[in-house]
Amino acid sequence: MYRRSRSRALRLTATVAGGVLLATGCNAAAAKKEEGGKSAGPVFTLVTPDAVGQNEFLKLSVDGLKAAAKAHSGSSKVYESTDVASRQQNVQAAVDAEPKAIVLVGFEFADLVAQQAEAHPEQQFLVVDACTKQAYPNVSCAVFREHEGVFLAGAEAGLLTKSGKVGAVDVLDTPQFRRYSDPFAAGAKRTAPASESTTRFVGGQSPFNDSARAKEQAGSLISAGTDQLMAAAAAGNYGVFEAAKAKGAFAYGVDVNQCVSAPGTVVDNVIKKTDVAVQKGIEQVLGGAGGQTVSYGLKEGGISLTGLEPGVAESQCVIAQHAPVLDQVKRLRDQIVSGELKVDDPAAK
Repeated sequence: MYRRSRSRALRLTATVAGGVLLATGCNAAAAKKEEGGKSAGPVFTLVTPDAVGQNEFLKLSVDGLKAAAKAHSGSSKVYESTDVASRQQNVQAAVDAEPKAIVLVGFEFADLVAQQAEAHPEQQFLVVDACTKQAYPNVSCAVFREHEGVFLAGAEAGLLTKSGKVGAVDVLDTPQFRRYSDPFAAGAKRTAPASESTTRFVGGQSPFNDSARAKEQAGSLISAGTDQLMAAAAAGNYGVFEAAKAKGAFAYGVDVNQCVSAPGTVVDNVIKKTDVAVQKGIEQVLGGAGGQTVSYGLKEGGISLTGLEPGVAESQCVIAQHAPVLDQVKRLRDQIVSGELKVDDPAAK
């Protein structure tokens, strides 16, 4: 959701440190560099949709790749893309190198993987946070149950609201994106039964990239009394944070720790642990279970809240000041993990 500045969220540009491969543009195939030098073990390759830089979402993917390589005494390669052309070139370069598994993060790669999977049936692919429309025996997918984490964020909002009104700024009015708004309302209802919830959608020509429109929608909700906002507006989240800060309201981020972007305003974040999905997905492929789609939620450790992770005290998240709230949210998390509490998935309707 938050991930990319072009269409879904912001990416910061920088060079990945520590010997990971930087391969963009026409030099993709030529710039390959194996981490840890030559190795007789398996090679695992990651292709990113954008530069990694300081983007935590992609950095976690790199961490998962490294962990898998280390666990199997192998090596890892990372191809960083910057645009459509470099993505195509990097995927082709990765395929030409014939690694044990090729990991690709993001919906941008779905069509490319489908083409390559048909042309190279012996090559194993793992797509993270997306999947191909058609199933292939050599394409595994790792998707996330975001709605479970959003429900917990909503529970926090219900416990913290002063006005009794919570809301969400979502990109589009579709079942998939309502995963970031409907469960927020449900979570708030769980802890504050009398609470009211309203969702506004960015829409327009650039729904994933319109910070001004997102700020306007957030301002409208706040003016109507909403004091807790789920920010699910991709790159527009920063507009939501600005509106909340200006009017003394609070917001919740997605995918990574966005509290650092607006300390004192962002309460918590629904985070996707792509390192878990990458490492477990590679184990799935190596175990002969390729071609399957695996869903990662609270139980699998693929979805969490910043407030539930180690280091919350240093996260700059408002929730760090509310230990009793976190205690209640932990109990709800445990109920979801055990199956006692089921969170409705808008995308499954």
